[in-house]
Order: sequence, then C-alpha cells, then structure tokens
Amino acid sequence: MVSVLLLVGIAVAVFVGYNIGGSSTGVAFGPAVGSRITGKTLAAVLFTGFALLGGWTVGREVVTTMGGEIVPSSQFTLVASVVVLFFTGLSLLISNLFGVPASTSMTAVGAIVGLGVVTDSLNETVMFGIVSAWIVAPLVAFWAGVVIGRYIYPHLNARISFGRLENGLLRLDRSGTIPRPVLQEGATTRDLVGAAVVLLVACYNAFSAGASNVANAVAPLIGSNAITVEQGVLIAVGAMAIGAFTIARRTLDTVGDGITDLPILAAILVSLVAATIITILSNLGIPASLAVSMTSCIIGLGWGRSSRSVTLTDAAGSAIEGEGRPDFSVSALAAEGGDDGGPPAGPTVGDLATAEAPTGSSPAAAPSEGVPKIGEEEPEELPTDDLFDAAATGRIVTMWLLTPTVSALGSYLVFLLIF
Repeated sequence: MVSVLLLVGIAVAVFVGYNIGGSSTGVAFGPAVGSRITGKTLAAVLFTGFALLGGWTVGREVVTTMGGEIVPSSQFTLVASVVVLFFTGLSLLISNLFGVPASTSMTAVGAIVGLGVVTDSLNETVMFGIVSAWIVAPLVAFWAGVVIGRYIYPHLNARISFGRLENGLLRLDRSGTIPRPVLQEGATTRDLVGAAVVLLVACYNAFSAGASNVANAVAPLIGSNAITVEQGVLIAVGAMAIGAFTIARRTLDTVGDGITDLPILAAILVSLVAATIITILSNLGIPASLAVSMTSCIIGLGWGRSSRSVTLTDAAGSAIEGEGRPDFSVSALAAEGGDDGGPPAGPTVGDLATAEAPTGSSPAAAPSEGVPKIGEEEPEELPTDDLFDAAATGRIVTMWLLTPTVSALGSYLVFLLIF
C-alpha cells in the first residue's frame, strides 16, 4: 500500500512539474525563440540544464522551508504528502482551465497551510516571513520598474532594439575539414553581442525558475522522507523537462498574446528584475512567485515611462494645488515612434511569437535620435493604447488570490476528515 501511495505521489509531483516546465519555458525563452536566436528544441535543452542548476543549488533552501519549516517534517506522512500535492495540482488545473497563470509557490504553500492548521503545527513565524515577502517582492519589482522606466529605459530604447533574424544568427561552415560555426551573411559582431544578452537573460530566468519551483513539486515527498533531496530535484526537473519539450512549444508560439505591446528590450529588463528578486528570495528559503514579480515590474515600467511627461517638482506642485494628477499610463511601453515621425518601433514579444513582425536583419541597432529630458515630453506623444486589458488583469489578480485559497481550503477540509 505504501508503494502505491508513493507512486501516486510521484505521479502528482510529475504532473505539477510538467505544468511548471511548460509555462516557465515560454516565459524564459519567448524572446530568444521569437527573435530566432535559438530554436524551440535548444530552448528546451537550455531551460532543463539551467533549471537543474537552480534547483540543485539555490532550490535546496526552498525545499528545506516547504518540507520541514512551515510545518514540521513529521507531519508529512505519505498520505499527507499526496494530499498536499493533489491540491497543488488541482489548483493549477483550475487556473489552466481559466487560461490564467497561477502562482505555483503560493498554491503549494496554501496546501501546506491547510495541513498545518488542522494539525495545529503551523509555524506562524515562518509563515509571517513568507507572507511578508509576498507583499514586499511585488512592491520592490514595481518600484524597480518605475525607476527603470523613468530614468533608464528611454535611453536604452534609443540606442538598442532587438529584431528577428529570419535565418538565425549562426550557420555551419563546411568548407574546411571540420565544420565550424560562423555568423550568417549580413549579421555583425554587434548582432552576436545582442543575441548573447537575450540568451543569457533567458538562461538566468530558467535558473530562477528551477530555484523557486522544484520545491513546489516535491517538497512534501522529501519532507516525508519518501525520497531524498537529490532524487526530488531530479524528479521535479525531469518533469519540467518533459513540459519544456512538449507543451512549451505551444507556449513559445503564443507567449506574446498577453503582452503583445511589450517590446523585447522591456521584456529583458523585466525578466532581469523579476528573476533577481526570486533568486534572492529562493536563496533565503522563501517560496515566491516569478509571475507576480514580473507582472508588477511590467506595470511599474510602463507607469515610470509615462511619468516622464512631468518632473517630480511639477507633479508635487499639481498635487498640492489640487490641479489633478498627471496622465500616467502603463500603455507608455507600447511601441514608441512610427506614426508621429519618430523612429519606427521595434518588434514586440507578441510580434515575434506570432511571426507578425516586419523582417529585421539585426537584433541590435542604435538609432541616433536623442531622448527628451524629463518634463519635455508631451503626454499625448506617449502611446495611448492600453498595455493591459483591465478585465484580463482583474482575472489574473483574482486567480492569484483564488488558487492558493482553494488549495488551502481544500486541503484543510480533507485533513479535517483524515485526522
């Protein structure tokens, strides 16, 4: 009977890891695949390798927290572990049916909380630290986005743009005895540097995903001593790899559907901020959501970009005098230039993912136009199309709150019947 329960637990863990791999690969490698820097198969290989590295190193800290600190590891019987994993997977399934990404970390912690409440073994100090991090991390991501959008992004955007290399960046030169990789015709060393940046950021995101998500799939089984930490990491990453090589291919095709107005440069900056926050939290043993931090940073980046139409002094003066607030909007990250005579906008994540962008031969170009100073840009010159659909954003936030609630409530009711 024990062996059957163990097999069921591993099966549910694989299901959770499979879904994590499918979604995380698209988030991490969408820009790299869309801009033809790498193919889907290589993206899956790289994702698997760096996710394994993140899970094997930093991810152990999160496993320790979720497998024995939120509730004592003695509470993770094999039956309890299966129930926790079941409700984690069920909540993820619900979010997938609604087509809205859920926070795997919050969902998994919710299921563990249900166990802790019933058995009166919940470590409130640890949970206070985790919940505090869940509040602080999105705020840090938001304000980091604001600073980047207001002071850094416009200058980078004026000098760098990422396009799509239709034939890829490298080709094999077979003229010699040994084939060797060389740049495609028309590609430059600058293209190689730009491509390397995009690829490195993608690998960093994969590392962060492995560090934060391995515990979500296997921590209860490790806590019950049914498997070792090393075995758990391999099982989780193996399941994520299956997702990366299968359902992630579709995710990579459609990764831009929800952020079609988010330029490649903005996606890179957002990924760097969010992945850094999650890697730091994971190193501290705190399970946290990459998706929540990334979305918060996107909102902050757009808000900071649109705030360049006024100086801080003017904004403060308007608030004191009651003249209303400046017209700030997250839509300011939508394609800049083009219709108003400015430089044509570069392709966006959505354009590249759906192959709708005009062909570009270079992933890194440097327009010579200067960047207006803060306060010199007119609000009407900033893009006015909404970056987010309000209803869609509402559904996302609702599911972020609903899925861990369903997970916690469901596990609580089941454990109430068991114990």
